Amino acid sequence: MLKDGTYAAWYKTPLDQGTGIVHVADGQISGRDSLMTYHGSCKIDGDRFTATVSTKRHTDGRVTVFGVYDELTLEIEGTCPDKIATYTATAGQARGVVLQGTLILTEQPGPATERIEQLPAFNPDKLPKLPKRSR
Repeated sequence: MLKDGTYAAWYKTPLDQGTGIVHVADGQISGRDSLMTYHGSCKIDGDRFTATVSTKRHTDGRVTVFGVYDELTLEIEGTCPDKIATYTATAGQARGVVLQGTLILTEQPGPATERIEQLPAFNPDKLPKLPKRSR
């Protein structure tokens, strides 16, 4: 099941590949990569999900993984049985180009456990001594 959280995204088309960050929360999707921002909505049904996501270029430069398009509307279908989702996406503006992608849920580390034992006080006299050099 696609859970609310932050995902690392990897995607490719026959033209190129890329990576980005995606946030999923309360049926909404947002994110960005080096060229585009994206936002939209998703519907989750068990392990399957669908989404409609709009993209918009934020940085001039090379072409996107769909070619020369600066704004696209992606129709996405995927599955997420655990913490890794796989999906395909198409855009009406770039007919015939299919994007394949992977989302990996990033997990925040839990709180550090407190040390119960007391650390000894630092005593520099207990450090090993270097041998004396003759001049």
